[in-house]
Amino acid sequence: MIRALWTSATGMQAQQISQDVTANNLANVNTVGFKKGRADFQDLMYQIYSKSGAEMSAGSQLPVGMEIGMGVKPVDVQKLFSQGDYQETGNDFDWAVEGNGFFQIDDGSSTVYTRAGNFKLDKDGYVCNSEGLKLIPEVSVPAETVYFTIDNGGTWTAANEAGASLASGRIELAKFLNPAGLTSLGRNLYAVSEGSGDPVTGNPGGEGFGTISQRFLEMSNVSVVDEMVKMIVGQRAYEINSKAIQTADSMLQAINNLKR
Repeated sequence: MIRALWTSATGMQAQQISQDVTANNLANVNTVGFKKGRADFQDLMYQIYSKSGAEMSAGSQLPVGMEIGMGVKPVDVQKLFSQGDYQETGNDFDWAVEGNGFFQIDDGSSTVYTRAGNFKLDKDGYVCNSEGLKLIPEVSVPAETVYFTIDNGGTWTAANEAGASLASGRIELAKFLNPAGLTSLGRNLYAVSEGSGDPVTGNPGGEGFGTISQRFLEMSNVSVVDEMVKMIVGQRAYEINSKAIQTADSMLQAINNLKR
């Protein structure tokens, strides 16, 4: 009976983590470039009373054994890098990656990565993110620029009012064999980890790389309806595990009252 108490407790703890992940997904439903998380679970070890196929005294074999599970444990929270919806903004420095790839950002000590393409210009004319961290390779826009364009292949051009080119260049994207293994830093940024593997850089539109869409943003890939369903399912699972604890407690109480 004590086993049922601890087993149900692991179920409640697992559902708490599931709800935490769901809450974070919903909190970021309007965060540009956000990728939703999913909590994954595994069953715990089993207490084996008899093994399937064990021989009986009469020479027969047990067709089915008796194994009683000890509960559940969380094993990871996986980032799902499915494509988010696109939103047209009309802003020259809003860029969306259509397909595979990350923008590269210089954080001062290393290169970090993002799917959020809501860029700005700093006082020196460099393209940067909302925290002032510069894009890699650097994009420097002259002060005389009136028209700024970037094509699907990442080639950008800054032109004056007459349409004459003032500066141009090409940005690069980075991709990973296992993007779900990237370390989430917050602030829409990811860092390389042993699990993600080393980045591979290339031009947008190249083999294995997505293209760039100017004046668009990739929004969060969170589906509010899906997350609400997960929340309801998690809530009911939490309740039923708490009910299992109450039931086990009632049975223990009945045993304790037997001699009265």
